[in-house]
Amino acid sequence: MAIETIQSKEAFKAFVEAIKGEAGYREPMAFGIARVDRGQKNADKVLQASFPLINWKENYGSAAVFIKALQEAKIAFDNSGSEFVATINDAFVANAMAAFAPYAAEATGDAHKNVQVIKTLGNMEDIGKDYRIVFLFEDTAPQSVEAVYLKLYALSQRKAELRKVNLDGAFGILSNVAWVGNTPYELEWLRENEIELKLKGEYPAVDAVDKFPRYLQHIIPDDNTRILDTSKVRMGAQLAAGTTVMPGASYINFNAGTLGPVMVEGRISSSAVVGKGSDVGGGASILGVLSGTDGNPISIGENTLLGANSVTGVPLGDGCIVDAGIAILAGTKIKIAPEELEKIKAANPGAQLENKTTFKGAELQGLNGIHYRQNSTTGEIIARRSTREVKLNEELH
Repeated sequence: MAIETIQSKEAFKAFVEAIKGEAGYREPMAFGIARVDRGQKNADKVLQASFPLINWKENYGSAAVFIKALQEAKIAFDNSGSEFVATINDAFVANAMAAFAPYAAEATGDAHKNVQVIKTLGNMEDIGKDYRIVFLFEDTAPQSVEAVYLKLYALSQRKAELRKVNLDGAFGILSNVAWVGNTPYELEWLRENEIELKLKGEYPAVDAVDKFPRYLQHIIPDDNTRILDTSKVRMGAQLAAGTTVMPGASYINFNAGTLGPVMVEGRISSSAVVGKGSDVGGGASILGVLSGTDGNPISIGENTLLGANSVTGVPLGDGCIVDAGIAILAGTKIKIAPEELEKIKAANPGAQLENKTTFKGAELQGLNGIHYRQNSTTGEIIARRSTREVKLNEELH
């Protein structure tokens, strides 16, 4: 039995409601159809999944259509677990297209993108085994390459909030591959074919060896976002509109990124988040949860400056400055003069700060308007109320 062509939008809505009303129906939190790259040596091994469109807590009508199309195409469907992944076929596409018929003519540009996906697949002569559909029913640890990529897309497309997506075990699921442009190659395949490839002059120019692809291999950035070196941003990073990532010492890891226009000339490690209007200076490092913060994710507030080659291992509030070359860590001893302490308290009325002159970095975390400096005579790290306004050049962002 196949889905009969639906003639009107009203009939489509009734069709969707009927599917949702079926016993055992479970609404997914995310879904999408991806083209997968398989291993050159092991064709059953998925190396990468490219999603032209992901749905994240949205488009539930399309999800219902896809589920019904799978069932009518005799593709075993199971929604009892946290995720479901299956290879689609021509019958699935034909069934989905019959259901989407009332919207086919309108499916262009930004309208009805799930319908556009099905139309494109329908125009292909043979979709073979390289197109997979993915449903996520719970945000638990991913179990497949396709599920990992769907979550990375959700982060990089700003459909999911940073640090709120479960990526536990992702490194163990993804394979370490040689990236040649947007094509992943199994390292074992390259080793086995090295002699022949090199003698024939066909050995590929490998751009990188990593489990994660680069951001720009999958994501189209906003018009006012600049990334001057493709290697500087990993897939799964999140860049707000207006972010500039300069070459050199800059880097943004997965599950990290910016919340507004930010100048990035330093390193934003995994799980680190930088607020709008801030400047991560050349060679500055924001530590990640695996690099010295004892699992404490670091947030940098708005209009904050991290000086060149500085290191930040505690959360900072708005309007802070960390001078070049110094490290502010949880255990760093920081001197604050009494008059400056009163000014810092006034800028942070909710803070519970003791009346003392020496603080650990952890005691000042998240506070606004602090300027961290080093006494050039004694070498002591000192803090004072910031008197400078950090402001990015609007023409550059």
